[in-house]
Amino acid sequence: MKKKSLPNFSRREREIMEILYRLGEGSVAEVVGLVSNGPSYDAVRLTLGVLHEKGHVRHRREGRRYVYRPTLPVAAASRSALQQVTRTYFSGSPRKAVLALLDASAQRLSKEELEEIEAWIRQAKDEQ
Repeated sequence: MKKKSLPNFSRREREIMEILYRLGEGSVAEVVGLVSNGPSYDAVRLTLGVLHEKGHVRHRREGRRYVYRPTLPVAAASRSALQQVTRTYFSGSPRKAVLALLDASAQRLSKEELEEIEAWIRQAKDEQ
């Protein structure tokens, strides 16, 4: 069971991982109830098996069912996902990614959130 440092999930694998992060852990039946476009129980069970083989989830037995949980902490998974999005859609440029995020959400950010972002930028400048 080898774990990749930067997972490259399929759309369905990513959706299942997002559900497991939200739940903390879950059985196949619990995940099936939350996956979009209603895949079968067997399709979700198979995908969880693939994620287990890749080392992205582990499971424990509870009676007749397995309960799955992610192996990677959510902070590490989110960094990995952000790096992948930055590489794919922004030519690997964090600046372009940040500008796109700010442009897309500028009107939804509160004054406090903007001040917090400004403080992070100041801190990053001070650390250089």
